[in-house]
Amino acid sequence: MERYISLWINSLPQLLIAALQVTVPLSAIAFVLALVLGVIAAGARASSFKPVSWLAWLYIWAFRGTPLLVQLFIVFYGLPKLGLTLNVWTAAIITLTLNTGAYVAESFRAAVSSIPRGQFEAARTLNFTRAQTLRYVVIPQAVRIALPTLGNDLIDLIKGTSLVSVISMVDLFQTGRQIASRTFEPLAMYTEVAIIYLIIFTVLSWAQSYLEKRSNRYVRSANA
Repeated sequence: MERYISLWINSLPQLLIAALQVTVPLSAIAFVLALVLGVIAAGARASSFKPVSWLAWLYIWAFRGTPLLVQLFIVFYGLPKLGLTLNVWTAAIITLTLNTGAYVAESFRAAVSSIPRGQFEAARTLNFTRAQTLRYVVIPQAVRIALPTLGNDLIDLIKGTSLVSVISMVDLFQTGRQIASRTFEPLAMYTEVAIIYLIIFTVLSWAQSYLEKRSNRYVRSANA
């Protein structure tokens, strides 16, 4: 046991550096881009212009229906066959953004669908334009409704970043693999990696719960 503890202490700085310099920034960048893409895709999915709606549906269907691992292989190893070679960071961000964006789009679409139609009619009665209706009526409520699902999407994204090791990106999981192969202690190293992922998950879960409570408190005060 003392050997495991010593190994954990010695390897912790390397794992934390990998988490803070690769895993967390990669997740943050991809999630912000996925939010933008998801909102656009959700709007396109609801468009009355059929080609746009169909293309949005095709994108969501394709990326929700195929494994993230396969998508990474296509982007990093497949696209060079078409003359488009990407570095590991670019390939990882693009793939994670496209994958998560598809789930975010469905989260927003479901949230918008749950808003009572009477609120759209009330906005029309107040002579709101379509843009004003989206800004003041639809988007604030959709974000609040979709918040729990978006939190889950972010958590799934962070866990999914462990797959970027297959394209030689030295993230938290890949760093753990390298230390395990060097020390011949896979159980100790993968357990430590799992604990770090659990810590990240716990912090995000707390933040999600806090945001949900703040959102619900705001709604209650607005309705009071």
